Amino acid sequence: MSVKEEYKTVSHEGSTVFTDRRSRFISHVMPVPDEPAAIAYLNKIRSKYPDARHNVYAYVIDENNIFRYSDDGEPSGTAGMPVLDTIRKSGLVDVIVVVTRYFGGTLLGTGGLVHAYGTSATEGLKAAGIVTRMLCDIVSARVAYPMLGSVQHKLLTDGYILDDTVYGEDVTFKICSPIHTTAALIAEITDLTNGTAVCEITDRKYIDKEDTQ
Repeated sequence: MSVKEEYKTVSHEGSTVFTDRRSRFISHVMPVPDEPAAIAYLNKIRSKYPDARHNVYAYVIDENNIFRYSDDGEPSGTAGMPVLDTIRKSGLVDVIVVVTRYFGGTLLGTGGLVHAYGTSATEGLKAAGIVTRMLCDIVSARVAYPMLGSVQHKLLTDGYILDDTVYGEDVTFKICSPIHTTAALIAEITDLTNGTAVCEITDRKYIDKEDTQ
């Protein structure tokens, strides 16, 4: 998987059911790190619904810009492409969407299929929790108790995510700092505490921030 400072994906597996003129569209969405994981998940869903008429899918993998989709027996362009378009319009990567259809006896037509598969994919992505995944430094900032309120206020005002807070002889904040803000954060805490804070980077990892739009 390529290393990026920030990208959008989903946080967990999600599933929804959408019905249109008695046809059932069951969406399953899963975050996947690579193409083998996407294929394994697709096969899992196919095994779960062996009697389904269609298991339409699309996935986008960030590394090497891989994307695949399939109409799985639906008319060309009416199923897999709308699912893929939904992923792309949401700006997501490292995700697979599988939409299983059970036919209800009424033909939906080209436009109806495009709408149904697109809607099912959209609802499935929402259920899986769209997030912005940010590469963060974990900054350990040890400050004296008289500085506690000032530092807490700054972190809250600036929207930083706290990984942990440890209360001992001093207070140690474990702060998730997007890597492009780390130097400024350390400088600001140092200035705020008149140079008494002890700051160091202890780790680097991805942190998910929920998409609120």
